Amino acid sequence: MKTTNIMIVGVGGQGSLLASKLLGSLFVGEGYDVKVSEVHGMSQRGGSVVTYVRFGDKVYSPVIGRGEADFIISFEKLEAARWASCIAGDGTIITNTREIDPMPVITGAAEYPHDVLEQLRARGIRVDELDALSLAIEAGSKKAVNIVLLGRLATYLDIPAGKWLAAIEANVAPKYVELNKKAFGLGHSSRQ
Repeated sequence: MKTTNIMIVGVGGQGSLLASKLLGSLFVGEGYDVKVSEVHGMSQRGGSVVTYVRFGDKVYSPVIGRGEADFIISFEKLEAARWASCIAGDGTIITNTREIDPMPVITGAAEYPHDVLEQLRARGIRVDELDALSLAIEAGSKKAVNIVLLGRLATYLDIPAGKWLAAIEANVAPKYVELNKKAFGLGHSSRQ
């Protein structure tokens, strides 16, 4: 099997590390060779965070280069644009529609570009957008955006939903399992 490359991109504190841990557990459970690499950046100060997850028959490196990502899971639209050069020609960016102002916008030195996703589509990039924050709140916590996005990713991969739910049970604190299962289900069922 060809190696599948997934990048998880966002801002520190959004749960990208839990998402990558959950994916790693899921793919190992499916019998794949898996490599996970986390680049934290200034995550503790709300800076950009990227995690690489690669799985297949044999994976030699954890790093994903330009034009190699089959999927980019983006917790925020500008992060999708920041990492778009890594998407493969037939890849898909799955992004939350939430906007988190970066420091230049906060200080008034720049304006948030509200047509980010349209610009990506104009470049021929396939973009699958959803309001993951609203779905996470519906599930019971705004912190479940990561799991909502994984639910959407699951619609692209040939792994039964039950296996994803088992991975949630194995990787999430017991008191949050049901909330995260609901978040996964909302993300999974939101794709038309």
